[in-house]
Amino acid sequence: MTMPLRPSDLARCFQGVTPSLIVTVDGRGMPNITYVSQVYYVDEQHVALSCQFFNKTRRNLDENPRAAVEMYDPLTMQAYRLRLTFIRSEKKGPLFDTMSARIEAIASATGMKGIFRLIAADVFDVRSVEKVEGFLNDEQPEVEADAPTLTGYRSEVRGLQWVSERIARACDLESLLEAALQSLEEYFQFSHTSVLLYDESSARLTTLASRGYGKRGIGAEVPIGQGLIGSAARDRQVLRFSSLDADLAYGRAIRREAAGDQTCEDIPLPGLPDARSVLVIPLLLSDRLVGVLSAESRDPMRFGEWHEAYLQIIGNQIAFAIDRMVERASAEHEPPSPAGARPVVSPASRAKTNEAPVAPGARTRTLTYYRKDDAIFVDGEYLIRNIPARILWKLLAESKRTGRTEFTNREVRLDESLGLPPVKDNFESRLILLRHRLQEKCPDLQIVSTGRGRFALQTDASIEMIER
Repeated sequence: MTMPLRPSDLARCFQGVTPSLIVTVDGRGMPNITYVSQVYYVDEQHVALSCQFFNKTRRNLDENPRAAVEMYDPLTMQAYRLRLTFIRSEKKGPLFDTMSARIEAIASATGMKGIFRLIAADVFDVRSVEKVEGFLNDEQPEVEADAPTLTGYRSEVRGLQWVSERIARACDLESLLEAALQSLEEYFQFSHTSVLLYDESSARLTTLASRGYGKRGIGAEVPIGQGLIGSAARDRQVLRFSSLDADLAYGRAIRREAAGDQTCEDIPLPGLPDARSVLVIPLLLSDRLVGVLSAESRDPMRFGEWHEAYLQIIGNQIAFAIDRMVERASAEHEPPSPAGARPVVSPASRAKTNEAPVAPGARTRTLTYYRKDDAIFVDGEYLIRNIPARILWKLLAESKRTGRTEFTNREVRLDESLGLPPVKDNFESRLILLRHRLQEKCPDLQIVSTGRGRFALQTDASIEMIER
């Protein structure tokens, strides 16, 4: 005897890879058929449909609460029909917020913010679920239900332990983020991932680590509420998308408008131009936002419900580890280190500091600080802005003035002229960003770690400093 179908048996259909149809009938028996953006699984007795622009559907439901929805399995293309009875419309609350977050993220990424929005979440009672017989001409192969992409002896508990151990062994914030993304690739085969940390003072997320995109993209910023990543951060909700259109994936160019002359360039957000599925997980400590973990794939069905639920647990582990690392770094109290042996100076000041001449053939790097824009350019190309720019300029000026090349995190973060927030200053994350930007744009000038809470400037070029 065949067991009757339940809504939970149609998990793949609810991912929205293929559009669903809703059929309603008015009081005179006139039918109306239209597409619906979201069919959301609530429980075994209820589903919710997104109410957006469907005036005719709304009028029909007011006259006749019966409806039918046809959904399609994205792997087999088999059709299933849900017979429903309208119960109520919700315009606030957890269900509305969850469905609205998804729609607003799409709207933000496609430039439809404020236009493409959820009016209400219409809740329906599920009267029956049935397979549409004869929909497919040929017999379709059975497709296994969603399952973890793990092999051999690995299990959920073992996976959590394995990832947690890798994170716990990290000695600093940079190695922690790298360990987290490496674990996701090795254990889950997530090839394209990134971590963005939240800066409360600017209400922005900054990319500090990525995997699968090369070295570019470190320093890319996302304002809270913008695009898929910004929306997940604002709403503190996981966003999982399948079968994204090419123009939807990530809102590829997040641009910033600046008053007056725009001398700063935005760093492109790391991402696949042809991503078909995305999973964005806010990193939270209770309700406090620490950052965002993002994964994407060219496979339209790469991320399932299992990944969403399991990676929220992993995300909590990462958030806790980041917060612990930042707290530990903030509590360090180390005295300033003695002067180093390789001062970074401009040609004009070389005689004053008695620095040995730069080796023949060494290039000259010109760093220009635009005070109005709070940004540094190197040889005419944008390098860094805001607090990281001020940190670099302070280090270069101090080295030019005194000949020092070695510094401690503590002495720099106590400099009030840098404008670091008094609480949660994120100094380590700003130093990571500065280090990566120098590696990419000015490899002749580097910031290298010389011990816990210590770093040094190293240069293989003559540095000329210009302030405007």
